[in-house]
Amino acid sequence: MKERENLWLRPEQPARGPRPRFGRAEMTRAAIAIADAEGLAALSMRRLAADLDAGPMSPYSYITGKDELIELMVDAVTAEFLRPDGAACGDWRTELRGLARRMRSAMHRHPWLAEIGLRRQAASPNRIRLFEQVLGVLDALELSMDAMLTTMIMIFVHVYGFVQIELADQEAQRRTGLELSDWMRRQLPYIESVVSAGDHPMFARMTAEAGRTLTGFDERWEYGLERLLDSIQGSAGGRRAAGEAGSPV
Repeated sequence: MKERENLWLRPEQPARGPRPRFGRAEMTRAAIAIADAEGLAALSMRRLAADLDAGPMSPYSYITGKDELIELMVDAVTAEFLRPDGAACGDWRTELRGLARRMRSAMHRHPWLAEIGLRRQAASPNRIRLFEQVLGVLDALELSMDAMLTTMIMIFVHVYGFVQIELADQEAQRRTGLELSDWMRRQLPYIESVVSAGDHPMFARMTAEAGRTLTGFDERWEYGLERLLDSIQGSAGGRRAAGEAGSPV
């Protein structure tokens, strides 16, 4: 079977057949609304068509199926990661901190994005713009391209991983009716028995000291982000240093 042309190389309007009552952008917005409210499991081509008040086969005028639909959705949401035009401040640390915060906020608005996670994602217009922005910021640190790509992945992993933990806790609270503090309180009898036995001194110290300065998700998020930025700063000048040492890295 002949492979269909790349989604982003195809015209937005179908060349053949009746013209649909909606455009690709409208279809993407409707799909995002379904996923935001009910999750990806609730999203189907038939459900999308129904929400658009269109025939069940009408979305296929634009896409081959749900995989391409999700590709459109991810690209649309990735626009929320981007730094607004003209908003560059010239300080790499401020730029990367802003990127991470925008990503985290967008993922809380669109929890299904965390469900997709860091799986293989196709090149798309906004994803390419994101890469261009982030690599442009990192280039000021004189890192090799491989180092810049790995650093960018580290930032993405920090955001995706942390938000997945946050969303998992929200889901646990919804499912059980227990907030994190209430759930932890139920663990105390066993924890106290372990601590009193004296076999795990670091665990005992953790139970005694944890939460004194970092008391919630927001504080831990910011602390982790700043430590990540510290590690990036420690790598600055790697391209120059590698050149002086004759290394290809």
